[in-house]
Amino acid sequence: MGNWVENEGLSIFVVLVWLGLNVFLFWWYYLVYDVPPKFFYTRVLLGRALALARAPAACLNFNCMLILLPVCRNLLSFLRGSSACCSTRIRRQLDRNLTFHKMVAWMIALHTAIHTIAHLFNVEWSVQARVEEKGTLAAVLSGLGDKPNESYVNFFRQTIANPIGGLYVAFTYLAGITGVVITLALILIITSSTKTIRRSYFELFWYTHHLFVIFFIGLVIHGAGRIVRGQTAESLAEHNPEICYKNFSHWGKNKACPIPQFSGNPPMTWKWVVGPMFLYLCERLVRFWRSQQKVVITKVVIHPFKTIELQMMKKGFKMEVGQYIFVKCPAVSKLEWHPFTLTSAPEEDYFSIHVRIVGDWTEGLFNACGCDKQEFQEAWKLPKIAVDGPFGTASEDVFSYETVMLVGAGIGVTPFASVLKSVWYKYCHDATNLKLKKIYFYWLCRDTHAFEWFADLLQSLEAQMQERNNAEFLSYNIYLTGWDETQATHFVVHHEEEKDVITGLKQKTLYGRPNWENEFKTIAGKHPGSRIGVFLCGPEGLADTLNKQSISNSEADPRGVHFIFNKENF
Repeated sequence: MGNWVENEGLSIFVVLVWLGLNVFLFWWYYLVYDVPPKFFYTRVLLGRALALARAPAACLNFNCMLILLPVCRNLLSFLRGSSACCSTRIRRQLDRNLTFHKMVAWMIALHTAIHTIAHLFNVEWSVQARVEEKGTLAAVLSGLGDKPNESYVNFFRQTIANPIGGLYVAFTYLAGITGVVITLALILIITSSTKTIRRSYFELFWYTHHLFVIFFIGLVIHGAGRIVRGQTAESLAEHNPEICYKNFSHWGKNKACPIPQFSGNPPMTWKWVVGPMFLYLCERLVRFWRSQQKVVITKVVIHPFKTIELQMMKKGFKMEVGQYIFVKCPAVSKLEWHPFTLTSAPEEDYFSIHVRIVGDWTEGLFNACGCDKQEFQEAWKLPKIAVDGPFGTASEDVFSYETVMLVGAGIGVTPFASVLKSVWYKYCHDATNLKLKKIYFYWLCRDTHAFEWFADLLQSLEAQMQERNNAEFLSYNIYLTGWDETQATHFVVHHEEEKDVITGLKQKTLYGRPNWENEFKTIAGKHPGSRIGVFLCGPEGLADTLNKQSISNSEADPRGVHFIFNKENF
């Protein structure tokens, strides 16, 4: 059970606490508006819809307080790098920041739907009460405030019947206008955040996500109109609604039942979100400050498989293995920032990223760097680049294990380029203090050209391990998942050669996909009683497979073998 919790991303404890707080807030605020005499007359007008609108509003405040925290990247990196407050288990939770961000977003969507539907009924009944025939309690309550020295309980003061009355509230009242705006903003943010949109139309996702600014402004001022009104404490002391409601026609004439007085609830949302909004503002200021620091592109390398490598330098830049940065190229877009894993090692005097050309922005970067031209590009002609980061990821913990499995799919191999380079540098100097004793490396690719830019690194590492009589340190398996008949014939002809025909490595390329169950069982047999880190940068389908294998091949005995699954998220 413990290992299942470790491998299920966000721990069950974190999720249960979060869900429990949502349930508690919903239940508590439902009772606050459904039971006390303060809102007795408000409930006469609105019924249970009052409590059903206010309970999700409290949950919205709570979740809107949380939604910004997982995207404060600098704060998370600071916490992740602080060994004093962050154990390995806590760092693993911080690595699931985007998972939690998405969960909170869906919870916000759920409570927004409940809140909106309940208020649709509230508005309809409030409008209806203003035009209702005289002589009913609802009509008397709605008429309060029409005379001097009276305060109203029904926020709708016009006498316009539905549906025009409802539209009047939606587009002339502050609560109505802001409600419409923030709901539309939320719909656009969520619908443009689907996996298909993010991958195929990243610019659309990027720009619509920044509607969160409008969302939060509308959220903070949404309650400023104070349309939810309850009886004042002074009035309750003189007028008991549970007794006086029966004699509503004699209010003001009977000393025991004077005319009730009402006041609106003060806006509370700002108290929930001001802290996270301040932290996020600081986050953006830090990002802006970093973006103004000079970055020099020292080298641009064109690799096969539509991939370019940018080698850069920046004063004071320090990194760890597996970290990532956000990159902006003003020549392509003045606003867009895109995440890229660092492929250089901390020991190198530059930092680098590999960019696969798959969309408009990457195509623009490719052209801005002169990669579409045949002639040599002068350094001064290279575009200006802004860099934010580096930020921590799960791959930073590679050196915390004695045994690791590194799995990369396609361009997803980039985090492990940094890891393997760092291992190579450590072995070139002094590896005696290196806790890591064994690496199982798996790389899955569809196209033979994709191997070329990474093969040189593997060849160097392979040679270095052999020189130091430690060839067993790195076991790597390269899988080609796509080929045609011509390639297959070529592979068969050259199969007996000493080095692989594709990579030039002594380890031959395998064809198809790994049998992950066999791989996990074999590794578990070789390392009994070990905690084995499993690190993936690849698609969700592969992540699900490796996660399940990590759980099923881990022993219940704490002294047995345990596979700890980690996935890159950015």
